[in-house]
Amino acid sequence: MMSLPRSTARGDGATAATVGSSPGPDSPPTIDVVTLIGEGREAIILHRGERYRLRLTANDKLILTK
Repeated sequence: MMSLPRSTARGDGATAATVGSSPGPDSPPTIDVVTLIGEGREAIILHRGERYRLRLTANDKLILTK
């Protein structure tokens, strides 16, 4: 299993959200999209053996497709 960094420096000088951080005990983890796609525009996410494509559009929107 791939280990994600705890934080990621972004090109604009900001630091991405810490992987796994959350505002409260019942909240889902917060993961900055830069952690998933890096410098590119898309990432492949595996779920139960299926591949999904997470893509950042020209309008800065996220699209998840199978």
